[in-house]
Amino acid sequence: MELNKGNRLITTGIVGSIVAVICCLTPALVVLLSALGLAALIGYLDYVLLPAMAIFLGLIGYGWWTKSRCAEESKTAEVRKG
Repeated sequence: MELNKGNRLITTGIVGSIVAVICCLTPALVVLLSALGLAALIGYLDYVLLPAMAIFLGLIGYGWWTKSRCAEESKTAEVRKG
């Protein structure tokens, strides 16, 4: 298993969660959609952003689990070599 995979998953999850939270809790996306003339889509933002935030938080958890599993496997491999 790749040692750096857990770190990349955690980083991706954190960045995605921050973007989803910024779009949910601030009017940034509302202003952007209004400026683009897509204000009719504002009512559907919760259907997209809340599941996206849940997916990214799940990605953080999976990355954390992968990282701890890689650490355990590397310790087991060191014991076998030694």
